[in-house]
Order: sequence, then C-alpha cells, then structure tokens
Amino acid sequence: MAAQDVLGQTARLASSSALLQVLFRVVTFGLNAFTLRYLSRELIGVVNVRLTLLYSTVVFLAREAFRRACLSGSAKRNWTKTINLLWLTVPLGVFWSLLLGLVWLHLLEVPDPSVVPHYQAGVVAFGLSAIIELLGEPFWVLAQAHLFVRLKVIAESLSVVSKCILTVTLVILYPHWGLYIFSLAQLLYVSVLVMCYVIYFVMFLGSPEATKKSFPVARVKALLPSFVEDETFVNWKEARLTWSFFKQSFLKQILTEGERYVMTFLNVLNFGDQGVYDIVNNLGSLVARFIFLPIEESFYVFFAKVLERGKTVKDQKQDDVAMAANVLELLLKLVLLIGLTITVFGYAYSQLALDIYGGSMLSSGTGPDLLRCYSLYVLFLAVNGVTECFTFALMCKEEVDRYNFVMLALSFIFLCISYFLTHWYGSVGFILANCFNMGIRIAHSTHYIHHYFKESTHRPLTGLLPSPALLLLYILSAVVTAFSEVWFCCDKGWMARLIHISTGALCLAATLVTMFCTETKLIHFVRSQ
Repeated sequence: MAAQDVLGQTARLASSSALLQVLFRVVTFGLNAFTLRYLSRELIGVVNVRLTLLYSTVVFLAREAFRRACLSGSAKRNWTKTINLLWLTVPLGVFWSLLLGLVWLHLLEVPDPSVVPHYQAGVVAFGLSAIIELLGEPFWVLAQAHLFVRLKVIAESLSVVSKCILTVTLVILYPHWGLYIFSLAQLLYVSVLVMCYVIYFVMFLGSPEATKKSFPVARVKALLPSFVEDETFVNWKEARLTWSFFKQSFLKQILTEGERYVMTFLNVLNFGDQGVYDIVNNLGSLVARFIFLPIEESFYVFFAKVLERGKTVKDQKQDDVAMAANVLELLLKLVLLIGLTITVFGYAYSQLALDIYGGSMLSSGTGPDLLRCYSLYVLFLAVNGVTECFTFALMCKEEVDRYNFVMLALSFIFLCISYFLTHWYGSVGFILANCFNMGIRIAHSTHYIHHYFKESTHRPLTGLLPSPALLLLYILSAVVTAFSEVWFCCDKGWMARLIHISTGALCLAATLVTMFCTETKLIHFVRSQ
C-alpha cells in the first residue's frame, strides 16, 4: 500500500476514533452527572477508580505489548503465527485477572457494605470482563492492521450505547443493587464489543470483498490457534519484540494510571474524595482524550507502516521520510494548538463549568483548582501523545530495552512525587506529579526525534513553535478571561455569568481567526486529510 494511501486511511481512522472518543466521554460525562443524583460519591469512587483500575490493568498488561509488536513491521508477515501469538493474551489475561483479583479482594481496604454493597461481586465481574474482551484481540488487531474504520465505529458505538442504556435503566429501577448495576453493564459492554468483531469476520471471510482485497486470512478457522507442520508456533522475532514492549508496558501502565494506584494502595484519599477526583478528571479529559488518543493510536500505525523499525533515516525511502516528517510536524502543531487553547481558556472557566455540572459539591473546595491544573496537564498530554507515537513506532528492540530502564527510574520517581505532593497539596498533587512525568517523557521523545532526523534536512520539531502573533493572542486571552472570572464569576448571578461566557467566546473567536490566517499549512492538512 502506498504511503499516501496509508496516510489517507490513517487520517480517516483517527477521525472516526475521535468521534468514538467523543461518544465515550460524553456518555461518561452524562452518566456521572446522572448517577450523582441517585448514588453516593463513595459508590462512584469505587467503580470509577478501584474496579476500573482492576479492569484496565488486566487488559493493558495482557494485550498492550502484543498490539504494539503485531502492528509493527511490513505487510509480509505470516498471519498464522501472528494470530497464534495474539491468542496468548487470553491465558495471560486469566493469570493477571486471578492474581490482581486476589489482591483487590484480600489485600486492599474493603468498602463499607452499607455504603458500597456487593464489592466482591464487582471485583469478579470486572476481572471476568477483561478476559472476555481479550477473546476478541486477534480480530481487533486484524481490523486495525487493515484499517477497517467502519467496523471499529460500529462495534464500539454499539457496546457503549448498550452499556449506557442498561446502566441508566438499573440505576432508576434498582438503585439499591449497588455494584451489581455497574458489573452487569461492564459485562454487557465487553460482550457486545467482542461479538461485533466476531460476527463481522464470520461474514467477511470467504466473501467476494475479502477475495478482492486479497485478505491474508481466508477462513474463520484460521483465526483460531493452529500448528503448522515443521514450523514454530509463533514468529520469534515478534515474540521477542513483544517481551520488550511488555516490560515497557508494565512501566507505562504505572505512569499512566499512577494516581489511581496511589489512591488504591496507599489510601491517601477516601472513597468519596476519589469519586470527586474522578469526576473532575473525566470532565478535564473530555476534550483532550477524544482527540489525542485516536491520533496517537492511528498514526502509530501510519508511522509503523511508512517507516521501517530500527533503520536509520538514510536507509529509509526518502519520499517516505519526507512524508513522515511533514505529517509529524503538522501533528505536533495541531495537538499543540489544541492543548494551548484548552490550557488558556480552561483556567478561567473551570469553576463555572463545575458549578453548572455538579453544583456547589464540585465548584467549592478543591474542584476548581483540580480542573485548572488539569487544563495545564492537557497541554503535556497533547505533545507527549504524538512524540511517543512516533518514537515507539521507530525504536528497534535494543532501543526499547534501553528505554525500559528509563521508564523504571521514572516510575519510581513518579510514585514518590505523587505520594509527597498528595500529602502537601491533596488531590491537586496527583495532577502536578503527572505534569512532571509527562515533561520527562516529552524530553526523551523529542531527543529521539531530533537525533533520528539530524542527518536529514527535515526538522519536524518546528511544529512545536506556534506563530508569534498567535502566541501573543493566547497570552492576551489568558489575561482578559482571568480578569473576567474575577469580576463576573461565579456568585454574581446569571447575567454576570453570561458576560463572562461572552468574553471568553470573543477571545476564542479572535484566536481561531488568527490561527486560520497564520497556520495555513496546518489548516490545509486538516481539511485534506
């Protein structure tokens, strides 16, 4: 497949994934607002922090390394061996689910049954849901590798909508069920997700469309583990790369979910405070993750297909290098401007957003400071997602192994900083520690990118430099909206609030107009791709 075709399909995949993330975050956003009126903060804290952490940890440790290894490399792979390797995620998931389930049941603090009923059933259900989701891993990787955009959109949309409908129905009818509600909804979510992929491939394989596309798998039976006579069960090169990524993914999970591990294992916040923190965290990431995460996932596939892992820039096809450098530069500029916009306007509108969303329960206390800090954290998330996306797509096995040592040291430092900052600044300390963590990771990735392109004429890191006029307007907008918040928000009535909102809207409009006038190359890229 030509690099230009890969870019076009990757851009469509990123756009569709972004729309999915909008759906997921809006649903979570709405569910939190809805359940706050029916269920306790403690119950929401246990579900969204404790049980979701169990599920995400099992799934991440069992499949992340396999995904990265099996989506790398050229199209000339033996898919039978790749599928065999992917099926190893299931026994690995069973192992992690049993091990971590015992930890969650017997070593961690158990919530008060009168406040959070059926905790044990919740642990079992969320662990089981992780195993069920891993059953669809070979199907997911095949779909992702061949850029089946529509399948991903339909499967994940149906699963989210099903989960939402069941949750709302049970919360209204049986609020006393407690964790049973979220357990059943989680099991339904993963079941629908896996069944969508299975049904699609059952219908697709052997069809004229599959034959026309020369799809590498001909029969449904080929999607099951199988032995090939006189050949190894798996591709050992992929297996060794998977092991390298596994060591890295273990550390990356600690860094990604670090604050939840600190909350869960060190009890620095009670379940009610954990619930408030998670609600603010979901609100803060509503815009950030539905854009940045799909870009990272989709363009990782693009860079891995266009450039060959482990080769220097001189050994690559120069047309592909030029395209990859141009795309990287524009992606950096895109996420930087989105991050700056959220940081600048998020600071002055955090208290108003929380007051509208959850009333005084969220807008008083540490809620506004949490969301303001998260607005800054979004900027770090934006840049880190793209720089690591490129870095992980190009690192050879030896470089991945070396980076694992960096991640090990960074994980230890991050956990220590999280613990101490939380004791000094409360839940705000978690976000400050995450900013430090992301800053170090960005420094490492930008160093790798600079070193990779230094022997070429391409300088993609210039994407991190916005135009002076746009930067000046961001500064002016930050000052004007900050003064507007002091004068008009948030206890001076709705008319004052509307003036504050109008001030922000005018500043945002001026910023967007300047962006369209000064960043013409980026605007053309977004429109064309």
